[in-house]
Amino acid sequence: MNINKIVEQALQSGYLTPTMEAEVGRLCETSAELSNEEYLALDKLMGALLTGEVVAMPRKQFINVMEELVVSEVIARVAEIETTSNRLLDVGDIAAYALNRLPPLYATTEEGASFQRERAKEELSDIINSQVEQAISLYLERPSFHPERQALNKGSQSHSVFEQVTKLLQSQAPNYES
Repeated sequence: MNINKIVEQALQSGYLTPTMEAEVGRLCETSAELSNEEYLALDKLMGALLTGEVVAMPRKQFINVMEELVVSEVIARVAEIETTSNRLLDVGDIAAYALNRLPPLYATTEEGASFQRERAKEELSDIINSQVEQAISLYLERPSFHPERQALNKGSQSHSVFEQVTKLLQSQAPNYES
C-alpha cells in the first residue's frame, strides 16, 4: 500500500491504526525522496489528526505480563552466559521461543498486571525458568544457517544484549521514558 492510499483510508474511516502508522513510517524511511503528492497526503493527514477528523488509535490498550517476565529472565540468563563466554545470544529469539510455549497473561489495568505478576510468580515461575533454559539450550546448539536473516524492526543485526533489550523494551513500551 502507498502513502496516498493509507491517508485516503484513514480519512474515510476516521482512524489511523498502528499498522497504518507503521507502514507510513516504513515507506518514508525506505523512500529516497517522497513525491509532491506524498508530501501533500502527509500534510493532509497531519491536518486531519490535528483537527480530530482522524484519530490515531493507541498502539496497545493491554499488555501480556508473561512477556515482561520472560524477557527479564532471559536478560538475566543471557548476561550470565555472555560474561563467562565469548558467545553472543539473541534475547529476542530466546524470548520468542519460550513465550511460544507459555500461557499469555494479559492485563488492561495496572491492578490487573500486578495480579498477573503475582500469580505468575506463585504458580508459573518454575515453568517460566524451565522454558527459558530450554530456549537458551536450543539456541546454543542450533546450527548457523540462514545468516542473512534479519530480526523484526532492524535493518542490521545488533550484537549488544543491552541494545537488543533497549529495542525490545521500546517496542513493548514506547512511551515509558520518553
